[in-house]
Amino acid sequence: MLTVNSLRAQVVEQPDPLRPAVPDSVRKLVDSTTKDTIVIVPKPLHLLRYKFTADGTITAGNVNRELLQLASSFDYTLSNYFKLSANPSFVYGKQSGVLAERELFSDLRATYRPERTLYYLTFGSYERSNLRQINRRWTIAGGAGYKLVQTKRAYLSVTNVILQEFTDFYELDDINIVRNSTRLFGEYNFSNNRWTLTHTALYQPAIGQYNVRWNATVSLQVKLNTVISLRTTLANAYESLVVPGRQNNDLRFTIGLTYERK
Repeated sequence: MLTVNSLRAQVVEQPDPLRPAVPDSVRKLVDSTTKDTIVIVPKPLHLLRYKFTADGTITAGNVNRELLQLASSFDYTLSNYFKLSANPSFVYGKQSGVLAERELFSDLRATYRPERTLYYLTFGSYERSNLRQINRRWTIAGGAGYKLVQTKRAYLSVTNVILQEFTDFYELDDINIVRNSTRLFGEYNFSNNRWTLTHTALYQPAIGQYNVRWNATVSLQVKLNTVISLRTTLANAYESLVVPGRQNNDLRFTIGLTYERK
């Protein structure tokens, strides 16, 4: 697998979530009183969907470079009212024998009434970053989401949550702040679902002080068979508060493989 990187080191990002499942068939009924058409969509219970993405590179010679990136998404339907999701990821990299990246992110999200246009969610996450010199970062959040577009070919949603964050830096003082977090997520399918374009943008300003985090990702995925796809991703991440000697912005371009069942 091939990875093309910027000259700066990378930072782990939250993987794209899985868009809500769209059933292959629906059943239509006509209300005898109003003559309105009622669409009944069967929702399978206890449905597990998942996606794994991997890429990496090894170079030797004038520049010795090792990099491994793993990302995944899980989506489990508990009932008609609740759904659990997780998006763990891990990055490990060395530059000339020196550890550069050891980035870990894990989360657990619960969604209430996920099949509705307006839904509610709560989640917690844990993060460690050698790149950003973060010993640990805990977050808990709750808020709402709204589906702007939901068809078989296109999906677009926006979520807004209030987030409590605690960050333990290696060198800076710990911070414990409240953020407002807004995420825009979209996925679009072309050529009978052979091509998929996905984008995610996350903006998280602190409340009551200047401390901003944001990241954006655009991915293009092409199916090689029913479960394996070739995926290329451009991602950018920014944090206004970083330890001395670290840059605020990180950019990366990667190409790898995705295994997906949903």
